[in-house]
Amino acid sequence: MVRGLPVTPPRPNNIPSPRARPAGSFVLHWNNSDAPARIPGLMDETYELTPAPAAPRLPGAVVMREDVDATIGALAADMMVHALNCVRVFGAFHLALSGGTTPFPLYTRLMIDPMFRHFPWTKTHVWMVDERRVSEDDERSNFKMIRETIGAHSGIPEEQLHPIPALAPDADLAYQRELRESLGWREKGHDRLDFVLLGMGSDGHTASLFPRSAALLADLHDGVPRAAGLRGPDEPDLVRINSGPGVTPPDRVTLTLPMINASRFAAVLVTGASKRPVVERIIAAEAAGHNAAPIADLPILGVRPIAGELRWYIDPAAAGAQATDAA
Repeated sequence: MVRGLPVTPPRPNNIPSPRARPAGSFVLHWNNSDAPARIPGLMDETYELTPAPAAPRLPGAVVMREDVDATIGALAADMMVHALNCVRVFGAFHLALSGGTTPFPLYTRLMIDPMFRHFPWTKTHVWMVDERRVSEDDERSNFKMIRETIGAHSGIPEEQLHPIPALAPDADLAYQRELRESLGWREKGHDRLDFVLLGMGSDGHTASLFPRSAALLADLHDGVPRAAGLRGPDEPDLVRINSGPGVTPPDRVTLTLPMINASRFAAVLVTGASKRPVVERIIAAEAAGHNAAPIADLPILGVRPIAGELRWYIDPAAAGAQATDAA
């Protein structure tokens, strides 16, 4: 097997859950019982908490807060704890980020909120989930946004920012080589991305894996994503160029489902009422069974980490009627 990502990487036992909190801190959780919440140390006063909205049934775990800001705050906190844990265990944190308008408030929050001042940016490597085949100075470039928000304000060393060489003829193979070389220094089984931040389009696409597009179909076997590490070093495996019918122009370079599914933690951030119809399609597919909706038609259903965790971060507007009725 080509050194890089294992076919079935083992789940490490020495990394605490991202839900862990620093000693001495306390967090007010939603109170879904009839009993009022009591906060130790704040005299003997009783605080009534509004019941949480009912989270939709999606594949993986679901984190939903009362609004977009709170949802983004939960994601940022989980990301930072995960980063600190990986730096402690491995010495570095490998983070893949998506572009677009949805995650921009998250990136801004990480830069300006004092709560995240201890994020270990100097030990973090930032990779791109996908990129348009445009120059890095083009306004449509995902990396341009990452460079101008995180790159310019976090103190991350420039060499730890890894843009996709989107205009290179072999952009997919070049980025794949860079990923393998960087992650290959880790112990086998841990040579994978630590945290992949994904979004979801209104058509159910994620990364730049659009429904029925060539890069998506190339990694489906009998309708199911294959595992990473089965192809030769000179074949697209972890990264693909996506073009042709079904791809919103311009052409794209994207991480593949095998690469995403080999990650330690995959987070899907979904906000806004425009995403409600596709969320309802996913809920219906989950209720009917895993094969009810083909991954080829709803690519986000192909995100199923092999030995990692899938967690959705969603606000009530995107969650639909279930959450709205319960709120």
